[in-house]
Amino acid sequence: MIGVCTDICVISNVMILKAAFPEIPIKVVAGCCAGVSPENHINALNAMKACQVIIEEEQL
Repeated sequence: MIGVCTDICVISNVMILKAAFPEIPIKVVAGCCAGVSPENHINALNAMKACQVIIEEEQL
């Protein structure tokens, strides 16, 4: 998944999908998301990671 607000929209939709389809791998591309602040972005990514969501870090 990608989205504008990691700490609002992305995490909400990811958690809804994870609850509905717990066995399906869900991936969030961290470089294609942005939070309200850098700290909130990182906290949201860590929260999703704790819920077994795959967080793909930006590759340069």
